[in-house]
Amino acid sequence: MAETLRRVLSRGRAAGPGEENTAEAGPPLLLLGGPGSGKTALLFAAALEAAGEGRGPVLFLTRRPLQSLPHGAGGALDPLRLQKIRFQYPPSTRELLRLLCSVHEIHGPAPSLLLLDGLEEYLAEDPGLQEAAYLAALLLDTATYFSHWVGPGRDCGLIVTLQTQEEGESGDALQLSLFQRYFPAQCWLRPDVLGPGQHGLRVCLEPGGLGPRAEWWVAFRPNGEMTITPWLSQANDPSSDQGV
Repeated sequence: MAETLRRVLSRGRAAGPGEENTAEAGPPLLLLGGPGSGKTALLFAAALEAAGEGRGPVLFLTRRPLQSLPHGAGGALDPLRLQKIRFQYPPSTRELLRLLCSVHEIHGPAPSLLLLDGLEEYLAEDPGLQEAAYLAALLLDTATYFSHWVGPGRDCGLIVTLQTQEEGESGDALQLSLFQRYFPAQCWLRPDVLGPGQHGLRVCLEPGGLGPRAEWWVAFRPNGEMTITPWLSQANDPSSDQGV
């Protein structure tokens, strides 16, 4: 799923009509960042990207409804793409596990992308490593099941957000290490300062061996819209940004 995020961050737009992506989904991706770092906004941008590829719907799991839909396209959200994003709100770890174990009961087209926002909230209920490993394995099994349902060459991707702490406890570090084994691709969001008055995020994408590492500078406008610039060009020209 690194390529989905790479398209969002590199092109600054979602796939246009008819621009169907037939490539394999790639390894599952872990989206990492501190509180308020924009993980949900980037995850939603990935959902819009996948919804515009002409494939199946997107299954977006989160503990509670989003207070507002993040701006991702520099303008009005495409209602046709929004219709392809199915939101589910499992309020507890138990309900999340129940949902994942009952995916065979889902009717309609198989999802092309499975998203989970706020993994740390579910881990807080059952912080043991064994429980975390079970949840990680079940997420991967669910994406694999959807891939078999979709058919050959149409894998279901998987992206999960996990909040990180600046000074993590040993238990947090062990959980992170565990999930990194299950999710070989990772995308880190780290606060950074490019220059006087230029506060934003440095986004580092590690695609898990399927491509080179890439970095971007991301900032948020007052209306919530993201502006994204490749890291090197941003360093050379701070005024050259593009809305996503």
